[in-house]
Amino acid sequence: MLADAANDPGVTLVRVIANGIERADAVAVEAPLEVRIGGKPVTVLMRTPGHDEELVTGFLFGEGVIADADDVISIERLSDTSDADRGNVLDVRLMVSRRAFDVDRLFYSNSSCGICGKKSLASVEVRGHPSQSALTVSRGVLAALPDRLRAAQPTFARTGGVHASGLFTANGELVAVREDVGRHNALDKIIGWALNEGHVPLADRVLLVSGRVSYELVQKAVAAGIPVVAAVGAPSSLAVELAERFGITLVGFLRASGMNVYAHATRVIG
Repeated sequence: MLADAANDPGVTLVRVIANGIERADAVAVEAPLEVRIGGKPVTVLMRTPGHDEELVTGFLFGEGVIADADDVISIERLSDTSDADRGNVLDVRLMVSRRAFDVDRLFYSNSSCGICGKKSLASVEVRGHPSQSALTVSRGVLAALPDRLRAAQPTFARTGGVHASGLFTANGELVAVREDVGRHNALDKIIGWALNEGHVPLADRVLLVSGRVSYELVQKAVAAGIPVVAAVGAPSSLAVELAERFGITLVGFLRASGMNVYAHATRVIG
């Protein structure tokens, strides 16, 4: 493996042989991030480095460990670890003792599914309330979002190996975008950013994700109060059921030429 690509912690260079010619190729970084609360290890997230503090904040919010950003006193990157772990351990100090913290997230979380490894069906129950948002968005605006998201994905442009989540206004203005090898990590980073900015609940925003939309992504949208979730790929059956249950407009197969609206289509106008 070659040295990391300059100025981008999410990209590294490797040697490949293509058509008989050896050259360097950029690939997305996947690395473990150990999360501790008050010095106690609670989970390991497989992620693309960058916006790690936002990732942890969004993750803890989605797990119900924190209710808002004010519950977090500090997030410290530890340096007194082994060389292999240096920079990949974050210790969180919380404002209050979280005796009710459910330790069933004490497991290895891979980059493709953050729910995989939960211990019981009860532990995947959704935290949140049905959306009452009056937000509407036109079909024309929705159709333009995939190109706008793609244009804001520098790591994908270099590697082709990361997902993205983007927040948009009802007029199609890109508010924030995050990339990661894990689609749920990209959304946690977005939600962590929104929490730190005081924007949650995100009742006036549209979420676009770059791949398929799963139960877990809709679950995170419910917690953050996002009323419209769109994806360039397909939804799962549980994602559709959850969107119906919590009043979320769910759009799939979003293209410039068309889209499918799977739940609460009244917010899509025009």
